[in-house]
Amino acid sequence: MTVLLPPSETKREGGDTERTLDLGGLSFPELATERAAVITAARSVSSEETSARTALKLGPKSIAERLRNLVLETSPTMPAIERYTGVLYDPLDAPAADASTRAWWDRHVIVQSAMFGPIGAGDLIPAYRLSHDSRLPGVRLASHWPAPAGAALAARAPGLVLDLRSEGYRSLGPVPDAVPLRVVSVGGDGRRKALNHWNKTAKGRLVSLLARTGAAVSSMAELTAWAAAHGVVVEPVGDGWDLVAESLEPVSV
Repeated sequence: MTVLLPPSETKREGGDTERTLDLGGLSFPELATERAAVITAARSVSSEETSARTALKLGPKSIAERLRNLVLETSPTMPAIERYTGVLYDPLDAPAADASTRAWWDRHVIVQSAMFGPIGAGDLIPAYRLSHDSRLPGVRLASHWPAPAGAALAARAPGLVLDLRSEGYRSLGPVPDAVPLRVVSVGGDGRRKALNHWNKTAKGRLVSLLARTGAAVSSMAELTAWAAAHGVVVEPVGDGWDLVAESLEPVSV
């Protein structure tokens, strides 16, 4: 199984000062040319405050984040799964994860970055500022990434692909046979309501539990069986699949 995650707008600062960005060392090295083009464009638009504010959608409190893009090659790095923070990544508690949990993420988790394209959970990356809808000079992300990133993912991820990315990031690396999960809340009357903000928390809890239990699944049937064994509800609804948020709180092994 491969799990596809979106990145996060918020990122942890710092990292290993001895290991800076190595494009050739990232997963999917065939995307090095595309990565270099995005980095160059991001550096260009970030060099001036006015252009960065518009292109990167920065406000007064976040405008300093443009400076991250000017020093990508010399900034400290840390594994992608630790770099990202926020409601999806916080439940993972990646900095405190043990070796077996990290190994599971390294084998199964891919993050769809706007800056670097698809990357492995353990890939070492610096802090940066770029979103799927950022506007870069000479590089339109919506047309730059889909073909090469989609091809790279298709070659790397045979079998079950569980797609937990948001729509914007899903479009940057389309995987036709991937299975998206809709996170829902089920009321006392049985009615289902799709969640927005809190769906990220549920996805984070799911990926945390998958890794901590060393889940080995290769089909949705096996995933639903694993989920049921851990008190989690994953079930087919219509032509899609639902993850019931309440069944992931609290998470237990």
